[in-house]
Amino acid sequence: MDHATRFFTKLMKRYLPDPFVFAIGLTLLTMLLAVVVEKQSPVSMINHWGSGFWSLLEFTTQMAFILAMGYVLASAPAVDRLLDKIVMRIKTPKTAVIIATVAGSIGCYLNWGFGLVIGGVIAKKLALHVKGIHYPLIIAAAYSGFTFYGLGLSASIPLLISTPGHPLEKAMGLVSLNDTIFAPPILITTGILLITLPLLNAVLHPKKKADIIEIDRSMHEKKQVEAGGEEHTPASRLNNSHLLSYTIGIAGLVYIFLYFFHGNALNLNIVNFIILFLGILLLGTPTRYVSSLSQGIKTISGILLQFPFYAGIMAIMIGSGLVTTIAMVFVNLSSVESLPFWGLISSFVINFFVPSGGGHWVVQGPFMIDAAKALNASLSQTSMSVMLGCAWNDLIQPFWILPALALSKLRLKDIMGYLVIPMLWVGLVYAGVVLMWGYWF
Repeated sequence: MDHATRFFTKLMKRYLPDPFVFAIGLTLLTMLLAVVVEKQSPVSMINHWGSGFWSLLEFTTQMAFILAMGYVLASAPAVDRLLDKIVMRIKTPKTAVIIATVAGSIGCYLNWGFGLVIGGVIAKKLALHVKGIHYPLIIAAAYSGFTFYGLGLSASIPLLISTPGHPLEKAMGLVSLNDTIFAPPILITTGILLITLPLLNAVLHPKKKADIIEIDRSMHEKKQVEAGGEEHTPASRLNNSHLLSYTIGIAGLVYIFLYFFHGNALNLNIVNFIILFLGILLLGTPTRYVSSLSQGIKTISGILLQFPFYAGIMAIMIGSGLVTTIAMVFVNLSSVESLPFWGLISSFVINFFVPSGGGHWVVQGPFMIDAAKALNASLSQTSMSVMLGCAWNDLIQPFWILPALALSKLRLKDIMGYLVIPMLWVGLVYAGVVLMWGYWF
């Protein structure tokens, strides 16, 4: 295992570019494939690309908010103290890697945005506290828990297709969460990965001291905020008012209660609303919230830059028909029982080009549902296989690693090599579950 990890790490450090370079290269590759495979003209592909470049602005804003405000929530004093209590009990590097993986996994199962942040925060705390931790590995381990979002409460495709009025409702109706994320095979898969993934990451920890790269503590020292520097004026008292924060925070909680009391469904907007007002309550004053948010914004610069490029890629994929070609290659290989398996594989491939569960479903969903209906296959299994393909590919998709890189101050090539073996294991588990689900359930 040590040799394999060393091989993949050297490979990534030598050949893997930064995430933005990857996005540019993927854009050019998609244009080239559209021209060669779909016989499209370069001019029309550039037109599709430019027309679709800003098509995901609303979703981009939602993603940016959930990550930035998730950072604020994870760094709130009460949460910070709780994490410190957990960290202080950990004494060995392998145990630290296990805890970081579990924290990232459970966090992403509950909400992927919060999980991305909480995993990175606790991994950095562990690296600062426990001597001898290989820093790139523990950051990668915390990020590997991101695959749990596809199994959990914020899984975008299952949430979408269970919501009245979703784009494919006329074609497939509503699919209950009991048939997707709460189906017995998926719950079993969640349990298997929650046990095995942390142990696998711990095994990947370098045995030789010479191979261990510890955190550079000088780059991650906490900056103390000096109190009392601001003049005591009516404005400063308002800026530091607990009453204002608690009043608006409680108003936010009341709205959240009313929202769910009236039977409304969970979605990204209400998740952002919850995280925002919990953060306001936990930080205690407007000034503290704004100060913490300014740090959280540093984690989203890559998202803001790259999401339009992936929106452009998605527009090329749809406009050229390339996504249809890719999906139909796998669909044509399928039987009733094997359709979920090929849905998983095709989703893994397509997710390189469209690394967003909701956007991915808009692209791939119609063809998978048509195939499922033609074969009389399970709509819930087919839909879930696409979700699992997204969550599997995200382990090595550079886009979603950006917040972890911002928090850790590492480069993509520093941690990607430690995600290859977990990706292979997760893929094996997902392939096994969709095959068993298709053939025996």
